[in-house]
Amino acid sequence: QVQLVESGGGTVQSGGSLRLSCTASSRTNSGAVGWFRQAPGKEREFVAAIRWSGGTTVYAETLKGRFTISKNNALNTVYLQMNSLKPEDTAVYYCAGRSGMILSTMWNRSPDDYYNWGQGTQVTVSS
Repeated sequence: QVQLVESGGGTVQSGGSLRLSCTASSRTNSGAVGWFRQAPGKEREFVAAIRWSGGTTVYAETLKGRFTISKNNALNTVYLQMNSLKPEDTAVYYCAGRSGMILSTMWNRSPDDYYNWGQGTQVTVSS
């Protein structure tokens, strides 16, 4: 069972930036890591995903341009750089992983396609 640990959440003013980290206990080159978020009373929402091998990325269209996903294979860590943050970005952010993630599945942007989840990290953007 792969363990995922998020860090980097916190409170930031509107317009500010945060970088979240997700460190996996292990990885496979065919796998991928995704970031999701969930605000109170709302469904879990896809943010971005990246494959360990090759670095192919997928974004939520509404967040592309403000959020950037990247990785460091040597550290088994995936990052989510969030810029120009808005109060509506306030949520618990989760990272999730799956081995053997093919590209067509990544494009689904669905939380159901990920098997391992971190505990989440709170991001609060104040106005």
